[in-house]
Amino acid sequence: MKKLIAAFLIYGGIANAQVKDYPIQPVAFTKVKLDDKFWSPRIETNRTVTIPASFARCENTGRVKNFEMAATHTGSFCTKYPFDDTDIYKTIEGASYSLAVHPDAKLDAYVDSLIAIVGRAQEPDGYLYTARTIDPLHPHSWAGTERWVKENELSHELYDSGHMFEAASAHYLATGKRNFLNIALKNADLLVNTFGPGKRHVAPGHEIVEMGLVRLYRITGKKDYLNLAKFFIDERGKRAYDKNSPDEWKNGMYWQDNVPVVDEDEAEGHAVRAMYLYSGMADVAALTGDKQYIAAIDRLWNNMVSKKMYVQGSIGAVGDGERFGANYELPNATAYNETCAAIGEVFWDQRMFLLHGDSKYIDVLEKVLYNGLISGVGLDGKSFFYTNAMQITNGVKGDDVEAARSGWFECSCCPTNMVRFLPSLPGYMYAQKGNNIYVNLFIAGNADIKLNNNDVKITQVNNYPWNGLLNFNIEPTSPTNFNLLVRIPGWSRAEAIPSDLYAYENSKPSKVIIKVNGRPVDYKIENGYAVIKKEWKKGDRLQMDLPMKVNKVIANHALKEDNNKVALQRGPVMYTAEWVDNNGRVSDLSIPRNATFTPQFDGGLLNGVTVLKGEVVRKDSLANGSSKVMLTVIPYYSWANRCKGEMQVWFPAVN
Repeated sequence: MKKLIAAFLIYGGIANAQVKDYPIQPVAFTKVKLDDKFWSPRIETNRTVTIPASFARCENTGRVKNFEMAATHTGSFCTKYPFDDTDIYKTIEGASYSLAVHPDAKLDAYVDSLIAIVGRAQEPDGYLYTARTIDPLHPHSWAGTERWVKENELSHELYDSGHMFEAASAHYLATGKRNFLNIALKNADLLVNTFGPGKRHVAPGHEIVEMGLVRLYRITGKKDYLNLAKFFIDERGKRAYDKNSPDEWKNGMYWQDNVPVVDEDEAEGHAVRAMYLYSGMADVAALTGDKQYIAAIDRLWNNMVSKKMYVQGSIGAVGDGERFGANYELPNATAYNETCAAIGEVFWDQRMFLLHGDSKYIDVLEKVLYNGLISGVGLDGKSFFYTNAMQITNGVKGDDVEAARSGWFECSCCPTNMVRFLPSLPGYMYAQKGNNIYVNLFIAGNADIKLNNNDVKITQVNNYPWNGLLNFNIEPTSPTNFNLLVRIPGWSRAEAIPSDLYAYENSKPSKVIIKVNGRPVDYKIENGYAVIKKEWKKGDRLQMDLPMKVNKVIANHALKEDNNKVALQRGPVMYTAEWVDNNGRVSDLSIPRNATFTPQFDGGLLNGVTVLKGEVVRKDSLANGSSKVMLTVIPYYSWANRCKGEMQVWFPAVN
């Protein structure tokens, strides 16, 4: 059991040595224990509220019943979508991550009972897809009359398998039990026997099976799984779509199937599908050394960050198809920004860092994490956003824009994706390569890192993201020479994003002072990291002070809707105004160019937040004039936790 836990990486663990892999390896989340004022309560709420609520909703919405009916081949599929099976898988995955660091006999037994139900629904040859198995003569309308015939479109058969592989890997590595893993391996072997050269060819309509197969390969060392993941990726761009049609469904763009992946240079189509595809490409590239894949995902990442990302990190602007729009198509009133896309974006950013070791990927990951990702779950742990709006104006909003949180959705992919992501967060904090330890995220707690033949304990003490004073206690078991690479965030270097899409108005890089044992040290910056080389001894202390100015963010002129507007940021946190703090309206507010804002921590507001306050201008429509008023803005992630009303991120700038 202990051996399994030690091998538990955020991608599933390496139980078998691989010839190739990511040059940088993450420190397993099971080796990081949080004691953080910001994140620890959220992860605990996920454990005590969100996971139980998710399982309960899987039961009372019929998702569990679908598996029970599939086992007996009686009844009819009783939920709406053929991918509803995955909500059980994702919740089991999140519960497994939780069990790995917080044993819970009752939860463990319940998960086993669900796995037994899933196992009974599996067909003898390994096929597992309740939307067909319940009544094979009358399957779900998206599924087609036979297995796999609609897989390149909407059946989601392989999507279901992919999430099952991810969940089964997590469960095995958390508990050491093979009950779910054996189900997954039986299904994976069916896929190996069904798809590949000389067999059935398909480009999966909704990617994630590629990532799941890689996880099974890491556990078993069975090369067939890695080869099949690569096969599915290489099948893209071979279908007989109408390449000249402007309709993304008809030309294949929606599915990322219009051209071979190695020829892609623009992030396109359904945003969640894209994130899972690009993450899968990174996994396969790391394990095979495929340089064409790496060149392609480099181009795609640069395109996304320089032309297709909202200021708070979200992606997927267009509600029609939950997809990327054209370059610079980032409307505010109709912004879609699916929560699942933000989670997928973090998966991809992390993998890009592990490939290249550049802090810009973690800068974007952090922007998404503190803003457009956690906005997807309410502070109560049981209310959610599927979409993440940029503005809500009374009577003026797009049909797809949510103005209030919901307890559940018919398509509940976002709540269950959040369930599985939050417990794994500590696995994004540290990484290592050779004699280098990377510190990527500033979250209080301690990490136990095995470096060569020495154990190094790193304890972070901070109040991030509200305060930039960071303390690191370094405790090797014996004096050890190694390089500590501490990320200097882009926001502290006057870089709003690692592209020209957004910038800070009238802002210069701050001097970041680093002290070791109380004395300032000279350091050089490599790829965005301060590199501290020394022989570290028990009791050594590193301190870094990141000045947290309030920055006014401006947009590239190509973003027409944001011309002559500003948004507000402090540290990694983007801000927004809600009506409840601003006398009922925010859509009539403008920010003077010389306005200054004062941060104030309010421990009683929204579970404790730093708000910004400053004098702005309110337009008086009745008197055809304006007046000066005090504006209060709150962290973007925290909006819509009180009541429904206007919200705005971008404000007109006035002289």
